[in-house]
Amino acid sequence: MLFADLARASTAISSTRSRLEKVRHIAVCLRAADPDEVGLVVSYLAGELRQRRTGVGYAALRDLPAPATTPSLGVSEVDAAFAEIAEVAGAGSQARRQQLLTDLWARATDDEQRLLAGLVTGELRQGALDGVMLDAVIRASELPAVDIRRAVMVAGAVPPVATAAVAAGGDPSVLDAFRLEVGRPLRPMLASPAPDVAEALTKLGGPARWEWKLDGIRVQVHRAGDTVRVFTRTLDEVTDRLPEVVEAVRALPVTSVVLDGEVIALDDAERPRPFQVTASRVGSRIDVERLRAATPVRAFFFDVLHRDGTDLIGQPGADRWSVLEDLLPETLRVPRLVTDDVARAEAFFAETVRRGHEGLVAKSPDAPYDAGRRGSAWIKVKPRHTLDLVVLAVEWGHGRRTGLLSNLHLGARDPDTGEFVMLGKTFKGLTDELLRWQTERLLELETDRDRWTVYVRPELVVEIAFDGVQTSSKYPGGMALRFARVLRYRPDKKAEDADTVASVREIHERT
Repeated sequence: MLFADLARASTAISSTRSRLEKVRHIAVCLRAADPDEVGLVVSYLAGELRQRRTGVGYAALRDLPAPATTPSLGVSEVDAAFAEIAEVAGAGSQARRQQLLTDLWARATDDEQRLLAGLVTGELRQGALDGVMLDAVIRASELPAVDIRRAVMVAGAVPPVATAAVAAGGDPSVLDAFRLEVGRPLRPMLASPAPDVAEALTKLGGPARWEWKLDGIRVQVHRAGDTVRVFTRTLDEVTDRLPEVVEAVRALPVTSVVLDGEVIALDDAERPRPFQVTASRVGSRIDVERLRAATPVRAFFFDVLHRDGTDLIGQPGADRWSVLEDLLPETLRVPRLVTDDVARAEAFFAETVRRGHEGLVAKSPDAPYDAGRRGSAWIKVKPRHTLDLVVLAVEWGHGRRTGLLSNLHLGARDPDTGEFVMLGKTFKGLTDELLRWQTERLLELETDRDRWTVYVRPELVVEIAFDGVQTSSKYPGGMALRFARVLRYRPDKKAEDADTVASVREIHERT
């Protein structure tokens, strides 16, 4: 497939706000792709290179050749070029990498260069996110949606499923090869917010399992024999950083298991230490044994997806939890209460918050494990309004904050367009340490600036507390946060994990 055809499709996708039109354009492109290039087409239209790191940044895109007049690049050739660039290392690597990039750019037309730049910088924001891409794969393959979604759930990624599905000729049996594989992480099931216990119970429509919501790092732990591997919610492996978790799971009476839970650092009184303490421990690769002694972490599991050859993701929550309780000692399980009584749930909520935890997650006992989706089967309740938003820009500070980036522009995710909708600004809640850190980090993400404002790539997720949402004509979404303040940054989350405009609108309708 010519890369120019992909570039034209990318332009068409970004020029429409219609989800159906985006799906149609992607589906046409998938059908037109060579069978061995379908996965690349999916990745490129989603704005991702197959090579996660290439060593190419903004500076490398300056002074590149003018566009070619005639298309000649193939999709596979582009992938091969980036693979070669990513492998460059050693003395003279910067010059060699720049030369390879120059050679690639010289063969690209104007449209192709724009797409290449978006892929290199990670700024191809055209709304071809997972939900849209899944619908396009379903349309292009003409296979049942439920089979496609199940395959993606266990594969942990869209490209390999798209490759098999589009070439299947309508035969759904090709998707049988996608099964839960111990050692390969799944995308975690996510929870939607509710303002209080009563509304969470109403949404679930029956008895719920209420669990502590821990302020830790989400982990998925896989064990096959004596081999234990630990992954974060972003599917990055952190096994070597958490030896105490590996030891705890290796001691369980199983041959194979996949567990979902959190790790958290607790103090001597069993209260959670600040999130940054846990995040720093999990994020550090150096001198792990010293860190383990200074900052031990505990694993608390709340779900089991596989045990001894049996996949459990399609089974109701109550059945999975029964297996979990049979397998794990109480010290490795998240405390929980099963009830449909609002008063009992509220008392449990109050006790959980008193112990220093974030709140509760209410779960339907009938729901399967819906990996990668934020549905209505799991609902989180916190004692205050909070949202995970993306930093879109930041203004220079004044007075004692002169020289520091201070006032954050905050955006919620629009899953239909792939864009971020601004909801307001805040400079509140920032400590001196956080101001210094965000100044350094946001300058690394800078794309443009004017006299007062630095505009950044929308990658950094920040947790914001606020008192409510009010109608406002000042921002494109018609809403603005009231008394927004920074709680913390969330390095464990990607921009696509941020809360959506729909979630904000729900809060707006209630406040």
